Amino acid sequence: MDLKNIQISDLKEKLQSIDKKTLIKFGIGFGSIILFLIIYYSILNPMVKKREAIYQDKILKEQETEQFQNDIISMKKKIKKLTPEFKKVSTLFHSKAEVEDLYNSLSRFAAANGLVISKIEKKEPKPVFKKGKAKQSKDKIKVGMISYYKIPVDYEIKGNFLGYIKFKRAVSKSKKSLNFDKETISVVQNDSTGAIIAKGELTIVGLPNEFF
Repeated sequence: MDLKNIQISDLKEKLQSIDKKTLIKFGIGFGSIILFLIIYYSILNPMVKKREAIYQDKILKEQETEQFQNDIISMKKKIKKLTPEFKKVSTLFHSKAEVEDLYNSLSRFAAANGLVISKIEKKEPKPVFKKGKAKQSKDKIKVGMISYYKIPVDYEIKGNFLGYIKFKRAVSKSKKSLNFDKETISVVQNDSTGAIIAKGELTIVGLPNEFF
């Protein structure tokens, strides 16, 4: 058919020759497609996207939960590994608060044995460096270099000699590390009770992060 020579009347005639039922079916089919597209893009598509977003969020949370569970297991293993070391350190070493309370702690031992602490003076903590770490000037020291601190303490105690011996024995049984490094004992002149004065220096050890 020559499209150039086709007439409007011919087109009209052709359309009129098509079965009306066919046109109705075609119209219904075309309308159904349009209606479906409208429903899909206005209702179904947003619902699908919303459900997809919820699903993706669920997957992400499951992954995060799994990671948290792995982290918890890892931390429990580290805690279990560090617990013996912590117990050892916390038993032997003094915290800063315990050092500040040293006078009260020693006074209790002294009073129990009839002694009086007339002097107790804490000196500057001295760092003990880890093996392989060279001694550094104070401004260059980092906490990771230090194994522990030694805290020297000057003391003076008055009382009788037997009480002093019992005092030292009681202190030595303490769980905390405490050493008597220097000691001089002198008898109080013209004292009928046999009183003595013990002077010296004792050393306690402290945690690095407490005294750095």
